[in-house]
Amino acid sequence: MAIKTSPGAGEVHDSRTISASLTDPERFAEIFHRHWDEIHRYIARRLGPEPAEDVGAETFTVAFRNRGRYDLTRTDARPWLYGIATNLIGQHRRAERRRHRLLARTGADRVSASFTDSSDARVTAERLGPRVASVLAGLPAGERDLLLLIAWADLTYEEAAEALGVPMGTVRSRLHRVRKKIRRAFGDIDPTSLREAPE
Repeated sequence: MAIKTSPGAGEVHDSRTISASLTDPERFAEIFHRHWDEIHRYIARRLGPEPAEDVGAETFTVAFRNRGRYDLTRTDARPWLYGIATNLIGQHRRAERRRHRLLARTGADRVSASFTDSSDARVTAERLGPRVASVLAGLPAGERDLLLLIAWADLTYEEAAEALGVPMGTVRSRLHRVRKKIRRAFGDIDPTSLREAPE
């Protein structure tokens, strides 16, 4: 997992844009344009492409309405937006469970296929996809949300804690439980460490 740093002096700060949007609401469009693709992709992986448009739009609508409560000490709005999206996804749990069950049967994830970088990773993901989807479908909502924010949204532990509004200790304990469940499901093998054997 890549180590993330705070934006430097010359970089864009979401907090400045959100602050400016309090007196000039049109400035919030910058937040939308900066983060839409990433948030939409995450929602589509969770719920499928059809509901992703509506839930994505609703995420930014909720963010716009609540921008006055945004913690301006946080320069990156991504964890905040992921938190809103995760709450809205929670209202669509049945669609997500159906999607994971479908993935468990077919192993086909059209949304993530275009983002796979290497053929080795794609082959491994296709082989493990149905079992991983089955495990995801069986996780409690809080554990699934945390795992997917870290695995799919690539948030740090701190950002995931912020997105979910939970303490760091909760993040660590939930992840520990999730890893144990995944290892158990894969016969005490960590599926993220599987590699093709060299010829």
